[in-house]
Amino acid sequence: MVRHCLAVVLLLFCAVPALAGETRMVTDALDRQVTIPAKVERVICSGSGCLRFLVYLQAQNLAVAVDDIEARSSQVDARPYALANPAFRTLPVFGRFRGDDDPERILALAVQPQVILKVNPEMGMDPVELERKTGIPVVVARCGDLGLKRQEFYAALRTFAAVVDRKDRAEAVIRFFDEHIADLGQRVAGLPESARPSVYVGGVAFKGPQGFQSTEPGYPPFLFLNARNVAAQGTVTPGQTMVAKEKILEWNPDVLFLDLSTLQLGEAAGGLHELKTDPAYQTLDAVRQGRVYGLLPYNWYWQNYGSILADAYYAGTVLYPGRFQDVNPAAKADAIYRFLVGKPVFAEMNSRFGGLIFAKAPLR
Repeated sequence: MVRHCLAVVLLLFCAVPALAGETRMVTDALDRQVTIPAKVERVICSGSGCLRFLVYLQAQNLAVAVDDIEARSSQVDARPYALANPAFRTLPVFGRFRGDDDPERILALAVQPQVILKVNPEMGMDPVELERKTGIPVVVARCGDLGLKRQEFYAALRTFAAVVDRKDRAEAVIRFFDEHIADLGQRVAGLPESARPSVYVGGVAFKGPQGFQSTEPGYPPFLFLNARNVAAQGTVTPGQTMVAKEKILEWNPDVLFLDLSTLQLGEAAGGLHELKTDPAYQTLDAVRQGRVYGLLPYNWYWQNYGSILADAYYAGTVLYPGRFQDVNPAAKADAIYRFLVGKPVFAEMNSRFGGLIFAKAPLR
């Protein structure tokens, strides 16, 4: 009862504007003009993968608290930004993951954020309500992706960079992605149809691990490589989808890739188990001839943008070895991670996934 009363007092008397001194305005993804302090030195990040943006902007030291998923320690983890910053697990927790923020816990933080950065505003607590209950400005961005919504991703980098004064870094990150995507496209330019094997990626996660029937028609690594993604029937739309097993059998792709996030389902379930044990999948040419390859997890608390690039380079070495003969996939992944998150974390991730990343899947 006492705790409840204190919480009410906090909400009534502490939820006053957290602005003092000079201020400035930023425009967020909801087209709101948000007033923030002229100099922002303390923030929290709300929503799936929001903290990833802060790391990309080299501003992770500004985080004063985290949501509960960042405070967990897990043997299986594929978030490079978190692996490169284990100190996140020692920060106070302000709410639940996927934007389920707790205004009382935010107001009770010993070190108060000046701004709350929030992604995917349709999930979790409404940003306007969050701002009203805490008195702290909330700046919203949409995560986007590296495919059809790439400009949303870039806009999020620029919006958050404007808040934390990292505009030059945001432009450097955007150039980094553009240059790598252009390089991938140049490597496969002019390939005849006969040199482009058909491909399928299974086990793509969506709000948790999925089996082999989970895929993405607009899977960015395949888009970058102009690969013949059998799941891309007609107009390519973003997002994960489930396909019928019968369709996979009908397509009978030349090469199969497996998003290793599926391993979270355990040894007796998931995409790898299905390929090993399902008699129907055993009829696929790629399974019978050992053309199944493991990829870095794509979606893990939203998309791992750097891993998407690394997966594209590895897939290129498998599909078009003559065009990617200069690429060492593990070294390339670490070069990407060094730039984006500040540390090479490929070996650590690979050890957490049984050494199956960028390798032939063990089907026997």
